[in-house]
Amino acid sequence: MIAPRLYFTVTTDLNYDQRMQRICGSLAEAGYEVWLVGREWSNSRPLVLQPYQQHRLRCWFQRGKLFYLEYNLRLLLYLLPRRAAVWCAIDLDTALPVWLRAQLGGQPFVYDAHELFTEVPEVVARPTVQRVWRWVEQFIVPRADLAYTVGPALARVFEERYQRPVEVVRNISRLTEAVLPPTPPTAAGYILYQGALNAGRGLEALLEAMPQVAGRLVICGEGDLSESLRARAAALGLLASRQVEFRGFVLPDALREVTQNAAVGVMLLENQGLSYYYSLANKFFDYLHAGTPQVVVDFPEYRALNDQYDVAEIVPDLKPATLAATLNYLLRDNPARYQQLAENCRRARRELSWQHEEQHLLALYADLVGRKF
Repeated sequence: MIAPRLYFTVTTDLNYDQRMQRICGSLAEAGYEVWLVGREWSNSRPLVLQPYQQHRLRCWFQRGKLFYLEYNLRLLLYLLPRRAAVWCAIDLDTALPVWLRAQLGGQPFVYDAHELFTEVPEVVARPTVQRVWRWVEQFIVPRADLAYTVGPALARVFEERYQRPVEVVRNISRLTEAVLPPTPPTAAGYILYQGALNAGRGLEALLEAMPQVAGRLVICGEGDLSESLRARAAALGLLASRQVEFRGFVLPDALREVTQNAAVGVMLLENQGLSYYYSLANKFFDYLHAGTPQVVVDFPEYRALNDQYDVAEIVPDLKPATLAATLNYLLRDNPARYQQLAENCRRARRELSWQHEEQHLLALYADLVGRKF
């Protein structure tokens, strides 16, 4: 029996897209022939071997309207001669060519919303751009044979907008049986931010807070604000004092080790659009699985999970004074509370695991492929 072939498309560098690594890995292990198509940057590292097939498209343009036009054209030309049982677009920026390819072949089209693309800060700040992406969303979401997203709140937004069911596959870390290192002494550990260095991530306020914090900050990731954040850290004297370290892109296996050795993780999204406000970021689960207490913003999904598992300190705002006080509370002032959060992380990770979440993903694709073939 020939394994059903599934195509997934992103605009990310495949080496760093942990959500797609989990999804594609689970489906490949379940017996599907999985292909993941992404983007190659000029500084991309060689592809890390995975249990599924990978392909990267290289573009002349690196960002903006011309990038999206070029990438979508290259993606369509790449997909046209391929054959698949199911075609899945990740977010709106790859959706149109994938939908068209599915239509031409009469196969199911799947929409996987990593975020509410029309409500991310970079789009919200530009009304004309937002109108274009809203048109794409209005065209794509109702036409998907299957749609799913990363959290219940975002699913409800899609369902209210388009009067259709949207499933939830949370971006939860895979549970490993590796023994977690002992909880690091809080005064000696470091604060960790992992993720994109983009607008609305609270990073400017975090840097402003650091001169008053009894600890150092490690930042793993790159993005649109990479240069400006480094310049701000330098102006505050944080680079010269080595209180802030920018490590750039870090591969997932190495990042897990960095996270396990951190004292505190931070997840400080700003309310610059519904996508962030209703988000359920993978870093929340990455910190939890590493046994690392975290400081998080008071948004609905994080509040609901923390009410249940108590793994974080929630901040009411992102003022530098608030962040400094909360970080010092964990790093220096209340070791008993710190140890309680760390222990709660260790208990919660067995319940909040990808091994549980992937069962729903596999059921969705089994149903979709079974209905068609």
